[in-house]
Order: sequence, then C-alpha cells, then structure tokens
Amino acid sequence: MKCVHFGAGNIGRGFVGLLMHRSGYEVVFADVAAPLIEALAATPAYTVHEVGAGSRDTVVDGYRALNSAEDPEAVVAEIASADVVTTAVGAHVLPFLAPLLARGIAARPAGAEPVTVMACENALSATDLLAEAVRKAYPGEDLERRAVFANTAVDRIVPQQEGGGLDVVVEQFHEWVIDRTPFAGREPAVEGATFVDDLVPYIERKLFTVNTGHAACAYFGYLAGHHRIAEAIADPAVRERVAAALAETQALLVAAHGFDDREHGRYVAKILGRFANEHLPDTVERVGRAPLRKLSRHERFTGPAAELAERGMPTGGLRAAMAAALRFDPPGDPEAVRLGEILDTLAPAEAVREITGLDPSHPLFAPLEELVTEAVRERRG
Repeated sequence: MKCVHFGAGNIGRGFVGLLMHRSGYEVVFADVAAPLIEALAATPAYTVHEVGAGSRDTVVDGYRALNSAEDPEAVVAEIASADVVTTAVGAHVLPFLAPLLARGIAARPAGAEPVTVMACENALSATDLLAEAVRKAYPGEDLERRAVFANTAVDRIVPQQEGGGLDVVVEQFHEWVIDRTPFAGREPAVEGATFVDDLVPYIERKLFTVNTGHAACAYFGYLAGHHRIAEAIADPAVRERVAAALAETQALLVAAHGFDDREHGRYVAKILGRFANEHLPDTVERVGRAPLRKLSRHERFTGPAAELAERGMPTGGLRAAMAAALRFDPPGDPEAVRLGEILDTLAPAEAVREITGLDPSHPLFAPLEELVTEAVRERRG
C-alpha cells in the first residue's frame, strides 16, 4: 500500500505520515520546500517523540520524498499508483495542489481501485474544497470512478519545534475522524482513525473546543505576560477564563448536535489537561498568531458566539476571549499588525464588520461593537 502525502512539515511528519507508516503504507512525501525535501531524501529515517502520559518514540522509515515544484511528473506518477492521497498544507494551499492531483488521478490505469483523497487540514470540509478544485482541473468525466474524497477532522498538538532537524515532538494524544459515507463499506485501513456517518459534529467539537480553547489560552496568557501555553493555563485566572469560553461552546455543541453533556465535560477537561503538558514548548505568540483569521466569521470565536447569540444563549466567555484577541499585538505577526491598523483607522462598527464579517442586524454585532469601542479607547490612551 502507498500513501502520497502533500506537506512534509511537522504535522505531515509527526501526525499523518506517522499514522500512515504505522498502518503499513509506504509514505511518499511531496512538498515545495527544497531544503526539507532534500533532507528527507538524504535521511533514511526520522523519529517522532510523543510526549506526555504514555510517551513513546517511533522511528519512521521506508519513506521517499519528492519536490512537487521541481519534479511534478514524478508526483503525478506516484499518485497514479497510490492507494491514498493526504494533505497537511493549509486549506488555502489546496486549490494550488488540485491540478497536479487531477493529473495523477487521470493517469491511473483503467480499472484500478479508486484512490482515497483526504485533506487533513484545520478547516471545515477541507476535502470538499480540494475536490471542487480537482473537478475543475480534471480532464475527463470519470473522476467519481477514479477517486473517493472524504472529509476528515484531525486533532494533535504539534508545537513549534526546537533545534531543527527532521525529528518531531508531538503530544501523545491524537484523533483522526473520517467520514465513512463516501466509501460504501470499503474504508481504508488507517490505524487509530475513527469512521463516522456524520462528521460535522466532530469537526465542530474539535474546532469549538480544542481550537477555541487553545487560542483563548494564548490571548489571555499574552495579556497576563506568560510566554508558554503550559504556563498560561497553569495561571488560575487564565484557566478560569478559558473554561468560561469552553462552557459556552459546550452548551452550543450539546444543543446543536446532541452530545452528552457530562461526556463532553470530560472531553473539555482532557483538552485543558493537554494544554498543561509541560513537555510541549508551544508559546502564546505562536498559538495566537493570525488573529484576524481566528476572529473571522466561521472560525473558533465568531462562529460559535454568533450561533449562541442567535439561540439567545450566553456569549460572555467567548466575547472576553475576543476582547483579549483584539489586544494581541506582537510586532512580528502581520495579522496582528493589520488588526491594529483596522482598530486605528475604522469606526468601531466598520471594524466589527471587517474583522468578523457579521452584519449589523446580527444579535452579536452590538456587543462586539462595544468590545471594539473599548479596545480603541485603550489604544488611544
């Protein structure tokens, strides 16, 4: 069995590549970063260090590495004979992969089993986005017979790595949930994956718990002067504020998807414990980076807060996290700099529309306008 994986970065090597290797696949990494691909091609193995409760090291070997920019024909040939194609490149990059993937699928032998395509990105329905782009680039009419596209929800904290090299430090916990409906009972063998009939609840559970909580911890921690996420969540005041935001997303997930309230409470407790992992060197600045994206309409704060407001449910904890995000201002983050420019140049109502994408008629709009007004007042002294 063979898996072509786009994205040889830390998540690609430390999560997707690792699990596909454990599942018995030969992994072919494809990436445009020449130094990284050259290092992989010149090194027979790397080690994934899973830290925390149940720590273990796994040596990943038997892989190959290709530069998809310099040798696209080789990548096309690998896709033509692959069983699975996965990605971990960022959802915004997926449309750029589509033409190459379309060519590889078209080159598969007649009668070959369809290749499974799964975008393992931190975004809602990322595989649908990739599939749409592939359909536009595909030269024939038989794409549905040659490829199966399945959405996934992935969860593993892979912090910024220290010291360089190919080895990767990751947390011990991981979750990979895959929509089983496209497979018609012929799901691929992936160790540790869970196949479900309805993926949306699991995507939103992860986005509105792990991602919301992680970013909230970063923003509250930044304001409190903490450097690392583990230090921030150890601060009782920060932990209380993060927990307040997650109590609201818990209420939404239970109401919207029927999750068991007690079981989800245990899930939240596990997430908070993951943030406290002292072996992970994640910083508040790295986790909080790109605040404009994190505050956008369907992301981890505005998304659940808007739906809660529409249901007439409390949003104070999430709004407090959004207020902290408005004050996230490290100079090395272009989005943080742009956020400051928006606050300095636009009227509060215009800034809310620019940052969140909400319409003034939305029930969350006025409370957010108050937050922005206060943030602007502070900036102007």
